[in-house]
Amino acid sequence: MPAASPPPRTTRRRARRITIALVCAGAIGAASYGLLSSHMPYKSVDVFEALGDGRPSAAPDSTGRTPLNILLIGSDTRSGDNAAYDAAGDQQITGARSDTMLVVHLSADRRSATVVSIPRDTLAPRPSCPLRDGRWTPAARQAPVNMALGVGGVTCVVTTVEKLTDLRIDHVVQVDFVGFAKLVDAIGGIEVTLPEPIDDPYSGLHLPAGSHLLNGEQALAFNRTRHGVGDGSDLARIGLQHQFLTALWHKLDAEQLLFDPVQLQRILRTAGSAVTIDSGLSSLDDILDLGTRLHDLSAQEVTFLTMPHATSSTDPNRLVPAQPKADQLWLLLRTDQPITVLDGPG
Repeated sequence: MPAASPPPRTTRRRARRITIALVCAGAIGAASYGLLSSHMPYKSVDVFEALGDGRPSAAPDSTGRTPLNILLIGSDTRSGDNAAYDAAGDQQITGARSDTMLVVHLSADRRSATVVSIPRDTLAPRPSCPLRDGRWTPAARQAPVNMALGVGGVTCVVTTVEKLTDLRIDHVVQVDFVGFAKLVDAIGGIEVTLPEPIDDPYSGLHLPAGSHLLNGEQALAFNRTRHGVGDGSDLARIGLQHQFLTALWHKLDAEQLLFDPVQLQRILRTAGSAVTIDSGLSSLDDILDLGTRLHDLSAQEVTFLTMPHATSSTDPNRLVPAQPKADQLWLLLRTDQPITVLDGPG
């Protein structure tokens, strides 16, 4: 006999927490970030002003509502305290790459969400990107998508992702290593269950099979690890990141951490300066407006996908979008249609 469905109010509440968890994947509290902005050293950047009018447009539905696309970026910068994450004996890493990129798509009616991971090793055209001094970077016919952050900052990541997907990005959240670890510690850790042990000397993660309550450092290593799981590729790491997001939702759902003002203030003050958001999310009114638009989200299950991909014919260590599946996926999101199974290798 199938289990009874939870009451509508409960399911709506859970779905809102799923979406907030996804929007805050790198920042935990990004959807509530502006609530305490006058008390914390948050970073906001004007991502979109320099991009001009030639960006993708979002088609409204029959009621005039449009989808919302939020780009989540995990930066591997080694600046400041992040230098501690250089592996012993490795050549020092300079600059920054967006080694984690997730597009969170909220449907126009806010009743469904799709999260698509873009593998960092994907080769794609990189348009010319505006710099703060008024200059523009050279365009690249084919370049790894994770390099855009170092070339032209967050704005260049947005430009590259919009070119790849033809989706209009509405908001951006970026977090670095130190900020991620601090935020996980601030919420009391995240529990995950491993079917097999992970032993990765590169990320420093050594865990036997079974259930584990990950602290901030362990959670960071869990999201970075790839040598200790699957085929050792970035694709295996993406699978762990999706598992982590699911566990994060369960944590937020069980303890209502984002809905307790005292706990929320403590969390946000922990690592506010490690999170960068676009200026459209930097004020209290902006955050409240986003929360209002998420209010009617129903309890449909959030879909996790990896962009359809194939090995590059010119470089076995790189990927390319697998066609026609990749374009079909972006088209479904762009036109706000239900997502069929378009995931992973093409």
